[in-house]
Amino acid sequence: MNTPAPALTRTLDELRATFAGRRVFVTGHTGFKGGWLCLWLQRLGATVAGYALEPPTEPNLFTLAGVGDGMQSTIADIRDSERLAAAIAAFRPEIVFHLAAQPLVRYSYDDPVGTYATNVMGTVHLLDALRRVDSVRAAVIVSSDKCYDNPSNRDSDAPFREGDPMGGDDPYSSSKGCTELVVQSYRHSFFHPERYAAHGLALASARAGNVIGGGDWARDRLIPDLVMAFHAGQPAIVRNPAGVRPWQHVLEPLYGYLLLADRLYRHGPAYGEGWNFGPNDDDALPVAKIAAALAAAWGEGARWQVPEGSAATAAAPHEAHILRLDCRKAKSRLGWRPACPLEQGLARVVAWYRAYHTGADLRALCLAQIAEHEQAVLDQGRSSP
Repeated sequence: MNTPAPALTRTLDELRATFAGRRVFVTGHTGFKGGWLCLWLQRLGATVAGYALEPPTEPNLFTLAGVGDGMQSTIADIRDSERLAAAIAAFRPEIVFHLAAQPLVRYSYDDPVGTYATNVMGTVHLLDALRRVDSVRAAVIVSSDKCYDNPSNRDSDAPFREGDPMGGDDPYSSSKGCTELVVQSYRHSFFHPERYAAHGLALASARAGNVIGGGDWARDRLIPDLVMAFHAGQPAIVRNPAGVRPWQHVLEPLYGYLLLADRLYRHGPAYGEGWNFGPNDDDALPVAKIAAALAAAWGEGARWQVPEGSAATAAAPHEAHILRLDCRKAKSRLGWRPACPLEQGLARVVAWYRAYHTGADLRALCLAQIAEHEQAVLDQGRSSP
């Protein structure tokens, strides 16, 4: 008697069938999440084209892992609407992932105009370009968990659900709330489900929490700051140690984005909504616990500390204290759920940066970690009732 294949096995097979040979356009491909996504798409057999600025840091994942070796790459600004439209028209993509963004809360205080121009108008430029091509069947606009209205006086730490109000006090969070409103407007005005037969494009947004993984060197981001300090043998400085964030390995939400694009491509506007992708509740932890766990995993006397004195805290710009996501919709309708516990994710981080410092083949390591995550998804499916 043959045992039926687990549902998640069929899902992975469907992903391969959907993306193999498909033309996929990715904005932000030179960034941390974009680079990992492009490597996964290449593994799935997609024909990938990217559009982004030069890698935002040195060193960077895009260069070290040879992300550009398996794809077309256009180095340009998402704020250049004409060049973006020309790149899309020339490539004629079938699936689009929009990840290009100014991704840092603290930097948004230094450059609010640039943050809004990139995150809001960059999305407008992309969606308007998609209006003018007839090849695209699925588009996933990657937003952020910080798109939700989360004022400092919020009297609840309940997880945010997809229907909660958009907002944000700092420029970055506000820009992501605006991004979601732009997606909603374009979906209603130009890609309405009732007119799907005419335009043929299904549009969704994806909201993920704080991601960790190898190849991230962004400024003012916890894991890069910790790793750089640990490698240098110095104590890492940790701001906002009590802040609670939904931590997850970068491959967790990326698998969700791939599933969402697959459903949009196969089933159209039935999946054209906003979607949360976050960790299990026990992995929504204070910054201090993440710092302690990574220090323990790193070993070699790794340590961290908070800034001295109240002045450091007083000078820090406002950031949301508690962020949690309710991901029941993605679990029930997409069949997605976390497959990498935080402890395992931190182990992957340590392995990646240790490999970097020893000169290992980082493209091969990234692809191996992607394969490991796919296996974790399969194992998860076999263990499900």
